[in-house]
Amino acid sequence: MLISVAVMRSDRVKYASNALWRGTAEENEATANGTQTYFGTYSVNDADSSIAIHVEGSSFPNWNGSDQKRFVAITGDQLTLTIRPPNGESVHVIWKRAK
Repeated sequence: MLISVAVMRSDRVKYASNALWRGTAEENEATANGTQTYFGTYSVNDADSSIAIHVEGSSFPNWNGSDQKRFVAITGDQLTLTIRPPNGESVHVIWKRAK
């Protein structure tokens, strides 16, 4: 199964030049810090309610070729993915079904 994820901060500021390749160092840094993308395949582990995302490409190059584990909980129309980094606090990404 394929997966593609693109997450961006909603408060990103537009580039003053209005040109894709002409951002200032500060504008480019804000874009990089406010955007996370990745794609690949995934597999499901019912035993621990997790998915393993087999990352083929990512805006964070260190993830390329890696497996990223996410714990899954579904309640009603809400899907929660929990990321448990080895040296950090858990992060919860919550998606709600569109109606």
